[in-house]
Amino acid sequence: MIPGMPTDTRQHSRGARRPAPEPSLQQTLGPGQWAPRILLTLLLAVTTPAAGNVADQLPALGDASSSLISPALEREIGQQFMKQIRGALPTVDDPILRYWIEVHLADLAQHAQLRDSSLQVVVIDNRDLNAFAAPGGVVGVNLGLLLQAEDVHEYSSVMAHELAHLSQRHFARGIEEQRAQSIPTIASLLAAILVGAMGGADAGLAAITAAQAAAQSSQLRYSRGREQEADRIGLTTLIRAGYDPNGMARMFERMQRTYRFTSRPPEFLLTHPLSESRIADARQGAQAYDTARFPDQPEFGMMRARALVRYAETPQAAVATFERAVRDDPDSEVARYGLALALSRAEAHGQAIALGDALFSSSPERILPLASYAELLINAGQYAQAERLLERGLALNPDNAPLGMLHARTLTKAQRYDDAVAALTRQSILRSEDIDVWYQLAEVSGLAGNIVGVHRARAEFFALRGAYERAIQHLEYARRLADRTDSPLIARLDQRLDDFRTALRQARS
Repeated sequence: MIPGMPTDTRQHSRGARRPAPEPSLQQTLGPGQWAPRILLTLLLAVTTPAAGNVADQLPALGDASSSLISPALEREIGQQFMKQIRGALPTVDDPILRYWIEVHLADLAQHAQLRDSSLQVVVIDNRDLNAFAAPGGVVGVNLGLLLQAEDVHEYSSVMAHELAHLSQRHFARGIEEQRAQSIPTIASLLAAILVGAMGGADAGLAAITAAQAAAQSSQLRYSRGREQEADRIGLTTLIRAGYDPNGMARMFERMQRTYRFTSRPPEFLLTHPLSESRIADARQGAQAYDTARFPDQPEFGMMRARALVRYAETPQAAVATFERAVRDDPDSEVARYGLALALSRAEAHGQAIALGDALFSSSPERILPLASYAELLINAGQYAQAERLLERGLALNPDNAPLGMLHARTLTKAQRYDDAVAALTRQSILRSEDIDVWYQLAEVSGLAGNIVGVHRARAEFFALRGAYERAIQHLEYARRLADRTDSPLIARLDQRLDDFRTALRQARS
């Protein structure tokens, strides 16, 4: 069962009611109908034209890469696909990790061949190696990619490769090549991306994975030519962005060595199969830059340390790992950062804060050390100091996402619930499609005794997962509980109800 409010990576605050479980994807769509209905509807609109000249029925494109799927339609598909991802997969709610991944990808995108560099990024809470690109600028990455890549250049090579799939519109071109095939086959291509993103790790979707194995095998995998194209363009993106192009060959070679004898390689290698020729091409393409120096970035090492601490078997194991790293290299900022995180997780707060203070003091203008130090203070219960630090940071970086979310967390821990609601409400305006913001806003609204606010935030949470019936239920609860003399609030609730009912009708059509 997919829970109504996820509990796998989030802790529920005391005093907030948990909604009833939400039906699983199989129950929602029924046997054999697991591809999202809205996606199938969108495809029918462009692949089954009315009688007459077929060319006359096709949408305007703006480019000639596909005569079936326009960029606008890809974006619409991407929006619906993101709802499926949010409802089916555990995502990372760590605001610091997500911030770095989003900023890094945005920087890469500026050097890619994207016509539209606005992206939707989703970080999957899974330690396995995987990354994927989907229509409409959707880029997904398992947190495990940070564990597998040994430096920022290797990590960036994978992300640049995924951006190349988007810039070359490989999804649309794949549909174009298969336009003579049936709608179920095309729908399976969309649904197979979802299964590929899951990597078969969710036991609740095992039956779906098995039932659609043939479609996944034949439809999801990019052709050899498209993989080579994505490698070549990704390599160009790396060079333009100032990363070491040799990182691509190094990453490929490590994956090949690691998984050479495994019976079930990671999903990334199933959907992006490696070959000797691909590795050789990557190595050859980077030869001109063999003498250049490309230093690693400490921020990547810090984020990798966060992932290592997150997936450590015990806090003590994480402490031991980073104590060894500090002994091996006492001057390593990354090793000391990882040790501070591990000590905090092991509740050795005094030692953790001492390390964090030294790291922050050496670079107080950098957001990641500042946010991380504030996090250590929050974990230690030093809420007043954390609040002062975060307010100074927000004064210099207004509306920064991790600083704003940590500020709200500080206020919540200090039991200043009304102030926390205000802080999260601000974040919900800035990041209206951030499911974690709405989740936290619902929790804190409950603690503040704002029951109307609980239902409004839960409605937005469920809508972002495509669960419009649940969203409508919560808004109807809010509508009944709202002060009838508050006309602006009633009008906003009525407008959102209309929005969600329209979306539900479209999903059912």
